[in-house]
Amino acid sequence: MQSMKMEIPRRGEALSAADARCRSPASTPGEEKNNGLRGREGDEILRSSSMSKRHSACKSRPLWYVLAIIIVFGCVGSLLISPAGISGELPLSLTLRRSVDPRYISNLEVDWLSTAKIIRESGGLKNNLRVGLMNFNHGEINVWRNLLPGSEFVGIELNPVSAKIRWEDLYPEWIDEDEEFEVPKCPSLPEPAAVPGAPLDLIAVKLPCDRSGPWTRDVARLHLQLAAAKLATWAASSLEALQGPLVLFLTDCFPIPNLFKCRDLVARDGGSLWLYRPALRPLRESLNLPVGSCTLSLPLSATAEEARPRSAQREAYATILHSAPQYVCGAIVAAQSIRMSGSTRDLVILVDETISEEHRAGLASAGWQVRTIQRIRNPKAEKDAYNEWNYSKFRLWQLTDYDKVIFVDADLLVLRNIDALFGIPEITATGNNATLFNSGLMVVEPSNCTFDLLMAHVEEFESYNGGDQGYLNEIFTWWHRLPRKMNFLKHFWAGDEEERKQAKIRLFGADPPLLFVLHYLGLKPWFCFRDYDCNWNVGLLREFASDVAHQRWWRVHDAMPGHLQSFCLLRSKQKAGLEWDRRQAQKANFSDEHWRRPIADPRLNICREKFCFWESMLWHWGEPNSTR
Repeated sequence: MQSMKMEIPRRGEALSAADARCRSPASTPGEEKNNGLRGREGDEILRSSSMSKRHSACKSRPLWYVLAIIIVFGCVGSLLISPAGISGELPLSLTLRRSVDPRYISNLEVDWLSTAKIIRESGGLKNNLRVGLMNFNHGEINVWRNLLPGSEFVGIELNPVSAKIRWEDLYPEWIDEDEEFEVPKCPSLPEPAAVPGAPLDLIAVKLPCDRSGPWTRDVARLHLQLAAAKLATWAASSLEALQGPLVLFLTDCFPIPNLFKCRDLVARDGGSLWLYRPALRPLRESLNLPVGSCTLSLPLSATAEEARPRSAQREAYATILHSAPQYVCGAIVAAQSIRMSGSTRDLVILVDETISEEHRAGLASAGWQVRTIQRIRNPKAEKDAYNEWNYSKFRLWQLTDYDKVIFVDADLLVLRNIDALFGIPEITATGNNATLFNSGLMVVEPSNCTFDLLMAHVEEFESYNGGDQGYLNEIFTWWHRLPRKMNFLKHFWAGDEEERKQAKIRLFGADPPLLFVLHYLGLKPWFCFRDYDCNWNVGLLREFASDVAHQRWWRVHDAMPGHLQSFCLLRSKQKAGLEWDRRQAQKANFSDEHWRRPIADPRLNICREKFCFWESMLWHWGEPNSTR
């Protein structure tokens, strides 16, 4: 791409006649009073800021009319051009691209006085700084010169991403994990040019933020932030350095929260200035991951050595129970499966006031550290709906006594040790559909300010499924793919061929296990009689039915002490519901004929309630006012 060079005079040099005509008037006394800066420095910053906003102040005499038009258009043009990248050392020269990629343009009106303030209060407003600038136009560069007098400025050269690359290319719905037909690859994003000379002290980036579209899934915006992260790691004084340079984002939209982390946020001013001092080790770990979910973040062929248990850290498994005491049994069995996998990490369960003391005692006996939370209402859910309180999952980010947490739903089994996931950055999960991840198992990094971020935008973002999974996918759009075997869904697609169904069944029953985690969808095993998977008897749920997977869950259940098994007893209402579904399956004459099988589950005849005559419930079952 061709470029043109525009000479920028050094601070203190005489301006040319043309430059003089393009200077805006000095600030008025009132302006100087309000700018928050004093003396010559504040006057020059404000003067440059004014120049960047109103070059219409350029004037000329009649004899120079033609020349004046050229000067005016040149000045205004230099301000309107917001290049995808700038290169060359400043203030000696600046390279602007002739053709501007509109995806990189930011229309943010920069608050320069607040910019000066945030840098000064961080200790960065001093002489002799080396500053890297990315995605600023010519007029803004001049303001930077006056903002940090005596500093050296370096324009960061960054070629734009190919216009053919879409977010769906970085986050495909499916990849060939088994490499049966192809080896998955990610598109290549141009890297910033290496900056010669001394390390940078400050990297400033102006990010686009187009709220008219899905700005959290903006390829150009992601590209600029990845480039800034790489520059920060390159600018470190040594590989052993713990912290890199300051990174300042100027944008109306929050930066990627799991790349530039809340704990590294030095200062924030208003809604458009975000100043970070990133810790280099986790930043490098994040950059070592794929650019998207287009390849796996953990090798599929994870051997015992690759997936070996890590040494004890501030790490824990966590789950949550809110408004659903019927999931206590699932959480107890999940804890049993984690311990059977060989993990000795802490187990933390968050519960709300709906979980009784008896149930809490059972959870504690199973190994969970029980912590009480105040549940969080989904503001867009209807009253008493299934998703009314599922934003309570955000409380995971308040587990700040841990550096890493693996969240596990209460309806899954851990079949093989997955402690290795503690070594992978947030957010890491398996794919769900489209560009989205499944939040049933995910690696998170607790942080109070991340929790605050989640709470601050609940009114802004729409969840595609009305629940926490959809919302988290709007905040953490930059996530990394785990192999399906790390969170394998018990589900058969309608279009699955018989060979594929049998392959899944073999995975469910393999011993020693091939799957790391098996996730039970549909009716849960403890809601059924142990004789067979009761999803077979419900037309809409038959796609989740597997007797092999069902029996696998019960083997883990049977390995528990008897007093813990008692938390998985069926209530009378549940027994009645199972019989009703069986009768409906019989009427429909489902060909698998599970409805014919006799029930030998001893729980059928065990009752811990005052009312045990569950058969009487069937007299009016299915009627509008029935107990179901």
